[in-house]
Amino acid sequence: MAMTLRLTDAEDQALTEQAAREHRSKQEVARAAILEYTSRRVRKRDDLLAKIGRENAGALERLADS
Repeated sequence: MAMTLRLTDAEDQALTEQAAREHRSKQEVARAAILEYTSRRVRKRDDLLAKIGRENAGALERLADS
């Protein structure tokens, strides 16, 4: 799916420089950054849910039994 991404001059310059350093297109770098960001958010959510489950295991068991 195509989309337009509007960047500030500074963001575009940073993306251009990073793409040049990696010998990749700006599109490749931007797509990789999006995947990294979303993956990190999913991991953070999963870690928080696991922590809540561990910290509240007793309460969750009592709720399940009621």
